[in-house]
Amino acid sequence: MEKPCILATTFGAHGGIYKCFAPVVEKHFTVIPYETFLLDQKNLSEQVKAVFVWGVSLNVDRGLMQSLPNLKVVVNGGVGVNHLDIPMINSFGVKVCNTPHVVDNATADIGMGLMLASARKIVEGHHYTLTHNNEDLPESSMGMDVSGATLGIIGMGRIGYKVARRAQAFDMKILYHNRNRRKEEERAVGAMYCANMEDLLQQSDFVMVVVNLSPATQKLIGAKELAMMKPTGTLINISRGLVVDQDALVEALLKKVIRAAALDVTYPEPLPMMKKSRMELSTILEENLLRQNNNLQHKAKSTKKTVKRPPPCCSSKCHHPAPHRDPLR
Repeated sequence: MEKPCILATTFGAHGGIYKCFAPVVEKHFTVIPYETFLLDQKNLSEQVKAVFVWGVSLNVDRGLMQSLPNLKVVVNGGVGVNHLDIPMINSFGVKVCNTPHVVDNATADIGMGLMLASARKIVEGHHYTLTHNNEDLPESSMGMDVSGATLGIIGMGRIGYKVARRAQAFDMKILYHNRNRRKEEERAVGAMYCANMEDLLQQSDFVMVVVNLSPATQKLIGAKELAMMKPTGTLINISRGLVVDQDALVEALLKKVIRAAALDVTYPEPLPMMKKSRMELSTILEENLLRQNNNLQHKAKSTKKTVKRPPPCCSSKCHHPAPHRDPLR
């Protein structure tokens, strides 16, 4: 049986699907690279049954949708779909699928890693040893205790719960704020529910943001929320960059409203270093990489084991985006 055709970024291209995934995808599909599609759109348009989106390198806009008359599904190789206009895609009778669960553990791990790196000034200590030969670390290198500290988790979903489980091993007091109280998870990790985010912010030594990006969560953490935190508090963001008001965060760091920030995500990604409009923000983030801020540029899912999971999952979703249905046949 002839394999269905999917449109995807070129394997191995900058911002595209990793080359090592080619055998997994090509086992089930004939892949039309986006660059090839643009050169011969007239002949290839009707062949495309699915679009495989990896990151934001392939822009699924109205023009692309209009050019693909036989498209059945757009599959996103990750959890967040805020870069996709889902109502617009659905208006063409096309489904949108993502690959949840596959990055949960890796993201929770990076959250804990950022917390430890920031609290114990690991990055600063590393750079100091590189630039100060055989000198003892200065008093300023002393960090904060993680064991026994209070961790406030904003968003007790799959990833937030996994963060809480890891925090248990550090004997941390766990607070959480969520739209709905999660009593089962709460009991499992010994967490305390905060109906008001203000209560969590005021009590926590470390605040970890683990929410989905939506209109309701955009700039969820701003100047007001940062001012509620302890002066010794640390903000950790492993959700999406737009969830935190970065200008307010820069001000909070400069004025020592909070002790530190540890970011896996920013907006945009990566931060432009030479643009005047972002120079202050970029400089603050880069300077604080050695002092009070750790910035990873969205590396939470980047483990060899984790990044191998989305392609097979995407292949499955292309064939079965909904139970008992196969839109590509």
